[in-house]
Formats: sequence, C-alpha cells, structure tokens
Amino acid sequence: MTRQFIMRCFTGIAAILFLAGCAATGPVKPLPSFTPVSFSSSQYAPKVDSFLVIFDASSSMLDYHNGNQKFAIAKAVAERMNQTIPQLGQTAGFRSFGHDPSVSKNDTELFYGMSNYSTSQFTQGIDKVTVPGGCSPLYNALTAAGKDLEPLSGNKAIIIISDGQKTDMIVPNTLDYAKELKARFGSSLCIYTISVGAAAEGAQFMNDLANTTGCGFSTNGDSLLASDAMADFVEKVFLTRKSGHKPKKVKKVKPAKKVRKDSDHDGVFDENDMCPNTPLGAKVNVQGCWSFGDALFDTNKADIKPSAYKNLDDAYKILTKNPDMKIILKGHTDDRGAAAYNKDLSLRRANAIKTYFVNKGINSSRLTCKAFGESSPIATNKTKEGRAQNRRVELEPVR
Repeated sequence: MTRQFIMRCFTGIAAILFLAGCAATGPVKPLPSFTPVSFSSSQYAPKVDSFLVIFDASSSMLDYHNGNQKFAIAKAVAERMNQTIPQLGQTAGFRSFGHDPSVSKNDTELFYGMSNYSTSQFTQGIDKVTVPGGCSPLYNALTAAGKDLEPLSGNKAIIIISDGQKTDMIVPNTLDYAKELKARFGSSLCIYTISVGAAAEGAQFMNDLANTTGCGFSTNGDSLLASDAMADFVEKVFLTRKSGHKPKKVKKVKPAKKVRKDSDHDGVFDENDMCPNTPLGAKVNVQGCWSFGDALFDTNKADIKPSAYKNLDDAYKILTKNPDMKIILKGHTDDRGAAAYNKDLSLRRANAIKTYFVNKGINSSRLTCKAFGESSPIATNKTKEGRAQNRRVELEPVR
C-alpha cells in the first residue's frame, strides 16, 4: 500500500515537472567562498569504516531559500563535504531519492559506491543528479541504504541532505524505520542530517531523524558552506585524532583554479546555462534562456504590459539582424489556476508575442508557439515576485 502511494505520487509529480528540468540552476546568489581544509593522515584516522550520503533530489528542492534554489545549496554542501573528507581507505556511497525522470525513473538510485572512497569518483556521482523532481520517498532510500551497508563491517555513518519536507517522508513512518536500522546495526551506525532551507517543520523532522540513533546530530546546511564549519563537521563525523597528537590547526589547501566558460557570451557560465547558443545581444534570465527581465503579463492575462516593449523591441532587432533565424515562442504561467487552463493561457501569451513581432514586420513562418503552462517555473510560486517571473515567454532560436 505504501509503495503504491509513493509510486503514484512520484508518477504524478514527474508528469507535471518533466519540463521543469531546465528550471534547476546553479547558484544565483553568490555562495560563501570555499577553500577545503586538508586533514593529515599522520594526525587523523577514520572514525567510520563506511559512509553513505543520501541526497534529496525531490521536487521541493526546486523552491528558493536565501536567493538560491535549495537544490543548488544542497549540491554545494555535498560537493564541499566531498572536497574536505580525506581519503583514508573508507568505503563510501552516494544515493539520491526523488528524481526528475531525466535523471532516473527510480525513486532512489545509488549513483556511486559502495566502493573504496575516491573524491573524484564521488564528484561524478553527485554530478549525475542534475535536476530535482518527483516525491520524497526517503523511506525507500533508507530501506536501500540498509542493503548498501549490510555486507560491510565496522562503524557506519549515514548522512542525509534534505529540506525535510514530509509530504511522503512520513508514509510510512520514516523515523520508525530509522530506529529499525539502528536496532539492526547497533552501536556501529550513526545517522547525521543536514537541513537545507528555513522551514521549521522540516528542520524539526531532520533533527528527530538524527536523534533516532542516539549518536548522530543535525546541522543547518547554510552553516556548512563555510570552510571552517565544514571542516569541523567532517572532523566530528568522519575522523578521530590519533593518540599522541595535540590539536593543531590544519592547513587550508587552495584548489586549482577552474576555468569557467561562457561560450555564447550571454553572461551565464556554461555549467549553469540551460539554453546554450543564444544569439549575441539577447537578454537572458538566470538560466541563460532568452527571455525578458520585466514581467510580461499580469495574473490571468495575455495582454503585453507596456513595460515589456523595450525588451521586445530589442529582440525584434536581433531577429532583423538574423533573417534566417526561426524562433520557438515558449509560453509559461505561474501555478495559480487549473493546469489545463494555464496551458491554454500560456499559448495565448506566446501568440501575443508572435502577433507583436508580425506587426513589426517579422514573417509569421519564422515564429512557432508552444504552451508549457505552469510546468517550468524559474522561481518560487510562493511569493508575488516569484510568480511574476514565471509569467513569461521565452525565445528559443532554431537555426
């Protein structure tokens, strides 16, 4: 019964969010600078023989917190933790749950491990989870985690990175199952949680989850973005100081400088650019998609707002300079109203832009309209400002 409930939820949300994959972005607001701390093997030994990171890739991670999607913050936490953990012969794994169908059609997936811990291979596992989507079947991830850890001896740690939103985390009771894991593995298992986002209910759930084993603790993900705080977390969870060594400040190792590219020169780096090859001079949003900075439409309206005319005229100039370029006009709405109505509304909005360009002299054969309704938000629909950003039309060049 429980399994069927979760799969129904996953299937329903996956269908709604299938086109929302391009809404996931890297950080919009700059995150704190980070230089990983180096732990010397002469001073430290592994506290755990094996560890598994469980990562929340469900649709709630599309929401924004402190100017960034929770998904981007959670990935930054996972990446910075991976850069800080020393390679001391541990067995490690990276498992996620939720998933946009483009990432996995399974509600939980082991993307790395269980194998000898490698920083670079762990990074590859994290990189496979590109966009969030679907339900939050943490229970299924923990069930799989039990199987992941079953054949391994020694001390074990599970680290869960999530916003703790419990729509289906409590069906069945995830806390009870975490206690069952503790009963199975005994004192060899500790669960640690990293809470991403400011919701009090989610933070409380994550704290309760960490307390099930009696030896874990919960931490706020925002605090772990800083180098020293992450080093302190890693030392507490993963390491033990060798006897005879007095506490000594460890040295920060400056990572090799990563060359970041912006191939289409739109101001968005390639790794965050969801719409590559936009024409030169096109005004793009935070995803690198050709769009308009001012809100085009009011709620439940397909009439172009006068404030958008300048940006539309700029787009018209680009079209006249590129006479062979064809454009797909992609209409979008916020999530207010029925999904079927919103899809029709988004088509009317795309057609309004097409009419504007045709009246300016662009041949209608160059312009195709598509409706996306509420399925592809670029901002949260929980605020007035976010909904205004989602009421938009994007332009996709077809050469």
